[in-house]
Amino acid sequence: MCNRYVSPTETDIERFWHIGRANQPRWWREQHVEIFPRAQGPFIRRAVDDSGYSREGASGRWGLVAGEWSLKYATNNARSEELASKASFKRPWAKGQRCIIPAVSFDEPNWESGRNQWWRFARADGGLWGLAGLWNRWADPKTGEIFESYTVLTINADDHPLMRRMHKPDPKLPADQQDKRSVIAIEREDVDQWLGGTIAEASELLRLAPVEVFDAGHVAGR
Repeated sequence: MCNRYVSPTETDIERFWHIGRANQPRWWREQHVEIFPRAQGPFIRRAVDDSGYSREGASGRWGLVAGEWSLKYATNNARSEELASKASFKRPWAKGQRCIIPAVSFDEPNWESGRNQWWRFARADGGLWGLAGLWNRWADPKTGEIFESYTVLTINADDHPLMRRMHKPDPKLPADQQDKRSVIAIEREDVDQWLGGTIAEASELLRLAPVEVFDAGHVAGR
């Protein structure tokens, strides 16, 4: 699971994913920001008010809100295998409310030394990560105020040569049954399929990124 990442600037997001300057006033920050669960973060989705298809930038709480704003349990990550059945995620998934979460890098804990050492994951090509996610809108029944939120999707990584090394292992389980998790990278050429495709078409993209895509290593001082 992912609990910390660095967001690009609004300008970098718009240039990298070609979402134009239709987003006015500014919808995100002009600085790199470290994002943690329940903080505000940016995401890209299929434009809500476009009857055709276009992309738009939005921002909301990292932690999907489906029932009430005061979250009783963590919804910043969603297991991709449970999207159609999990109460918090099945409606946004069924409605096609998929999004891209832009990231310069993300961090994961490595316990191979016997203690937690944070590793940072950038892209080997120097580009930005587009992480698969779901978004939702929630209206406060008392005030009518609208709140945006999102979640990062994860997938089993027990067989991935890099991502299986992350997170604390359960000594009671064999190596191939740890359910180590990884984020899901949506490449730029697949963004329209992810945002605008059918559920079946989007499901084709729920896969692990090849190990050569990653530029990963221990973060000094963490």
